[in-house]
Amino acid sequence: MKIEILCTGDEILTGKTVNTNHSYMAQQLTDAGLQVYWATIVGDDRTSLAQAFEQAAERADAVIVNGGLGPTVDDLSQELAAKAAGVELELHEPWLEKLKAFYSSRGRVMPDNNRKQAMLPAGCEFIDNPIGTACGFAINIGNARFFFTPGVPREMRRMVTEQVIPRILKQSGMQVVTRLKRFHSFGIGESRADELLAGIEDMMPDSVKLGFQSHYPQLETKLAAVASTEAELDLALAPAEKMVRERFGNFILCEDNQTLEGMIVDHLRNNKATVATMEMASAGNICNRLVNTDQHNEVILSGIVSCSLTQLANAVTMDSEDLEFGPDTARNLASHLLQHTDADYALVTLVSQKPTDDNSRSETEIIIAIANKETTSTRQARLLGGKHWVTLGSTEMALDALRRTLLDLPIDEKTDFEQQN
Repeated sequence: MKIEILCTGDEILTGKTVNTNHSYMAQQLTDAGLQVYWATIVGDDRTSLAQAFEQAAERADAVIVNGGLGPTVDDLSQELAAKAAGVELELHEPWLEKLKAFYSSRGRVMPDNNRKQAMLPAGCEFIDNPIGTACGFAINIGNARFFFTPGVPREMRRMVTEQVIPRILKQSGMQVVTRLKRFHSFGIGESRADELLAGIEDMMPDSVKLGFQSHYPQLETKLAAVASTEAELDLALAPAEKMVRERFGNFILCEDNQTLEGMIVDHLRNNKATVATMEMASAGNICNRLVNTDQHNEVILSGIVSCSLTQLANAVTMDSEDLEFGPDTARNLASHLLQHTDADYALVTLVSQKPTDDNSRSETEIIIAIANKETTSTRQARLLGGKHWVTLGSTEMALDALRRTLLDLPIDEKTDFEQQN
């Protein structure tokens, strides 16, 4: 089956808005075992849209059209779809009533122009939007089945995942189940990951595809599988999953929908343990990552943030005279933080940045200290890069060191991102 994604909107065409919707749809289709052959971007112009619909109808079996379902004059998808299919627009009464109820529940009267969103091509298949005002629909144009979706990302994602892809799978005749296995790692770049997994293709059937998606500081390694039954999926994926775990080892942070910070909070909560954090030059990102998880109130006792060593020391009633940036200071701060908060773990992250010759990036020394009631461990590293890069890297490194401490893993394994001595 040949699939085309057709995204509409002047803001997409001109680059004012980054087209993340296409990336999401293409990834979801690929993960479902479907293949995208073409991707088209077209502005809010009747002639251009009509030509795009005509071309897509000639070459594709299924077309997902994204955008153009709003209430304004430049939203043209319903009008052009009806024209291309050779039918008239007609009022979809149930959707109009839902729109009115939507506004009424917010104490407002529906604007007249929203009526346009309930005008659909005659004979089309209605596709519900449970979280927005732009419904979707499907209609045949030429030899292709067109699926129209709203441009609002969260609305599009739910519609595509829950309603459009199942319809396309049914249309394709594929009687399959799919699964996407994801491994989230820190410290391994794409090139090294590819080397570590050399030979994995020989262990996998053609129904399993290996892929990588780098979003620094993490790398996502994906195994996408298609089979007839869940049992066949298990058999197809098991050898490859085992190989990834063995070869990536301690660098795997978590799997599937779990996050690094979520895993840390869950582990602390399950062991009735608590943590306090102290961080320097990371804008509070370490504590922020932890407190944005569920159940964080049970385990996060304190988060201290400052760019000044003196202020950090004063915050935990530690002598601030003659302080020097170094591992001894980090250990002392961690020990005082542990006593000051009565936490089970204290995580201290110190950062010292020195501009390079070109001033576009800095050489940054990171010192991480983790203390508990029995011992204190340190981790030192150097990163080279801009401020944003260093902030992301130091935050991830600190949280990873805490994860490793909780799991009794070595915290000083070198990553691909740090300068080697």
